[in-house]
Amino acid sequence: MKSLSEIEEGKKAKVLNILGGKSVRQHLSTIGIHAGDIVFVKRHAVWGGPILIEVHGSEVALGRGVASKVQVEEV
Repeated sequence: MKSLSEIEEGKKAKVLNILGGKSVRQHLSTIGIHAGDIVFVKRHAVWGGPILIEVHGSEVALGRGVASKVQVEEV
């Protein structure tokens, strides 16, 4: 099991669990990220910037702190 921030560009991952409090879970739910979803990592920004992912056909930028709370497995 890895965090979303550890998945390489061009790889897909299945969301297994979301760590963190209620606000983190609500934020991710609002942008459509839930346990069981498949996400595609499109790009890692340089110098610790956000991670660009695709989920349910939409592109979303996640900060590395939030991405590190999303536990995934590569598919």
